[in-house]
Amino acid sequence: MDAFFVSTGIVALAEIGDKTQLLALLLVLRFRQPGPIVLGILVATLANHALAGALGQLVSNVFSDAWLYTLLAVSFIAVAAWTLVPDKLDDDEAPSISRYGAFITTLVAFFVAEMGDKTQIATVVLAAQFDAYFWVVMGTTLGMLLANVPVVFMGNAVAAKLPLDLIRRVASSAFLLMGLYASWLAIQAFQG
Repeated sequence: MDAFFVSTGIVALAEIGDKTQLLALLLVLRFRQPGPIVLGILVATLANHALAGALGQLVSNVFSDAWLYTLLAVSFIAVAAWTLVPDKLDDDEAPSISRYGAFITTLVAFFVAEMGDKTQIATVVLAAQFDAYFWVVMGTTLGMLLANVPVVFMGNAVAAKLPLDLIRRVASSAFLLMGLYASWLAIQAFQG
């Protein structure tokens, strides 16, 4: 269950202020249908994170423990730095008015927006660290929902009042601590 709770917390924190929150806000302002938007976020995140988790499991099976911990340390520290950079939604990434409706538009937009995003990379790294694919994917998906669903239902009113800089620093610190711990494990594995 550690994999579930760590994955949920890390991704929920990392996702606050992310471009997908802006995307969720744009979608709800456009479609005004929270139900299909939340369902689209859920399905897109499950699909995206299932693929990322599978990649993480593959990586953990290919490398020795020493090299896996080294890779994890570098990845966690890189994501820690990346988390400090505020995210924004580029104009060309904004969802266009779709004839496919709120669910399909959300599904496609969220799946594409998460490709190569820090939470997808975090899912790969977490799945490589924990031998608990299912719990990592469920945790990272729940983390995404915890960060994005309130935006769908409350809009910009609450999001504008969150201390995004502080939240980014806390998330970055969590990734950094995991990176330092993985570094320590790598040193132990190389010595042993």
